[in-house]
Amino acid sequence: MSFEPDVLERLERDAKEIIARYPKPRSALLPMLHLVQSEAGYVSEDGIQFCADTLGITPAQVTGVATFYTQYKREPVGEYHVGVCINTLCAVMGGDQIWEELSEHVGVGHDEATEDGKVSLERIECNAACDFAPVVMVNWEFFDDMTPEKAKQLVDDLRAGKAVAPTRGPGSVCSWKQASRVLAGFNDGRAGEGVQAGPESLVGLELAKREGWTAPAPEETK
Repeated sequence: MSFEPDVLERLERDAKEIIARYPKPRSALLPMLHLVQSEAGYVSEDGIQFCADTLGITPAQVTGVATFYTQYKREPVGEYHVGVCINTLCAVMGGDQIWEELSEHVGVGHDEATEDGKVSLERIECNAACDFAPVVMVNWEFFDDMTPEKAKQLVDDLRAGKAVAPTRGPGSVCSWKQASRVLAGFNDGRAGEGVQAGPESLVGLELAKREGWTAPAPEETK
């Protein structure tokens, strides 16, 4: 199966814009993979072939990259992809329990989607938000200081079509395909919405200001 003509036309137009950002076409592969994922919801064989043909590389080279990075999915995921951090700090703060209870509640495991296609789950090694542990993400938007009960309610709300707002960032969660398009480098105009940094992340900065601490001046090169 290949892309429909209207989809192919859109992909080709967007691909030209992506490639123009780089000195060499093959450097555009990562955002290109997000681009094809924004159409199908995952990196399909057609998507791999499109990237290869457009960038002048082999399908094997594209596949090697698509299978290395976990943000690229080789099978369809849910409209809302829910990632539960189970790395060290989140795990000891309750991340493991959140994963176990949420997986049982939804009835799917790692990188599996519910039958209605609304939600999929992923065990994530780090969400880069240890100051808000335990953390859950929905389409890469943060939900901080979670509990098993809050995580289950979050997923129930997503499946019921209710409006859901992340702890930080935009006022609502976009779809998986929309998030993939943003990662491809197409601005959705929502980067300035909501809280950009929570108080926990700013403690060190505020302490430095209060104490008058500054970074050392860079050494002059001779």
